[in-house]
Amino acid sequence: MFFCGALLARYFQYMWHDEVLDEGARYPEEIMKRDAKKSLVVQGSLAAILSLLVGHFAGPLVPVAYAQAAPTAITPAKDYSQAEEHARAVAKELLSRGIPGLAIAVAVDGRIVYSEGFGFADLEERVPVWPTTKFRIGSVSKPLAAVALVQLVEQGKLDLDAPVQKYVPSFPDKGAPITTRMLAGHLGGIRHYKDDENLSAKHYNNVLEGLKIFEDDPLVAPPGTKFSYSSYGFNLLSAVVQGASGQDFLSYMHEHVFEPLGLRSTVEDRPAEIIEQRARFYTQPKDQHVLNAPFVDNSYKWAGGGFLSSAEDLVRFGSALLQPGFLKKDSLQLLFTPQKTKDGQETKYGMGWFIGKSTSGQKIFEHSGGSVGGTSELILYPDVHMVVAMVTNFAGDEGGRWKTTDIQEFAEGFEK
Repeated sequence: MFFCGALLARYFQYMWHDEVLDEGARYPEEIMKRDAKKSLVVQGSLAAILSLLVGHFAGPLVPVAYAQAAPTAITPAKDYSQAEEHARAVAKELLSRGIPGLAIAVAVDGRIVYSEGFGFADLEERVPVWPTTKFRIGSVSKPLAAVALVQLVEQGKLDLDAPVQKYVPSFPDKGAPITTRMLAGHLGGIRHYKDDENLSAKHYNNVLEGLKIFEDDPLVAPPGTKFSYSSYGFNLLSAVVQGASGQDFLSYMHEHVFEPLGLRSTVEDRPAEIIEQRARFYTQPKDQHVLNAPFVDNSYKWAGGGFLSSAEDLVRFGSALLQPGFLKKDSLQLLFTPQKTKDGQETKYGMGWFIGKSTSGQKIFEHSGGSVGGTSELILYPDVHMVVAMVTNFAGDEGGRWKTTDIQEFAEGFEK
């Protein structure tokens, strides 16, 4: 037992010493090599400790015939090493373009098969990105909010085709009905940001207060006649969720979406709160070096683009939508069936999701997100039950300096 204690002491000393005193690892590549070495040491130490403890307390080992078989003894795990190396190569290329930090995760059949962080969550303090680092996900908040809508439909509390005033009586009449279905498909005619509205530093105490930014403005098109992307339309949907459920929007999201799915790294981006493992956010104006992103308060747009999340949480979320279970089959069809304008033109957008094909021709459901100091991407491959997510802490003059095709390029190497 004394020897076990010594091994444990050495294990924690190694972990702590490496994190605090290793000043040699100054770049992401060096940190990755250091972490790989650390992983081998940790696995060896813990295996030795476990063996000694089992021998001390349990006596002879359990006969092999009665031992729980390792998964590889039943079905050999697929070798993803080549796909992982490709993902790392793409990540390093993105870092070379000036992105401070990013995280990637891939899930197949509901199991995370790859997850890794690259670069820095905090440039000044040299804090590396971990798979659980929280980033601003921007408009990837919309698919999260859309799940709340279809849940309320399942519960019989929400009529998608009723005027929104049924659930948000304070919202002004616009001369033609605007429905929840329209808003969830960007067909409601609600405008998007103008000027520097997305740089708002004002705090809003509830979602109804946030509607005052746009509720008195004219529509950009008659409801149902034109696809016109609008984060403000999703802000209105958060008020619909609140009115239909009788519960504060954020409370509803935590209780009925985040917690049931085990999304422990998905929270609202409250700037005044201490949020564990929240990244710092960066930008790079034209002809300038990388700067801290300006202070913003996203309380006006939780559903439209105000959540934080990790790459791992996003693939957990996406995996829950690949088959009935968390949601009913009809609800999944609502999310992933392209809507149409009143004249029958398909929009390639369902409820909170873009519907399309990858560059290789595979069916995908996807959403990207851009925010102040953050960009993100979530892609579902329903035919092969695969989900991939990437999150970054950067938004520059050219956006996030990556394209959806960059993520597709490495993602499809993980196919079954």
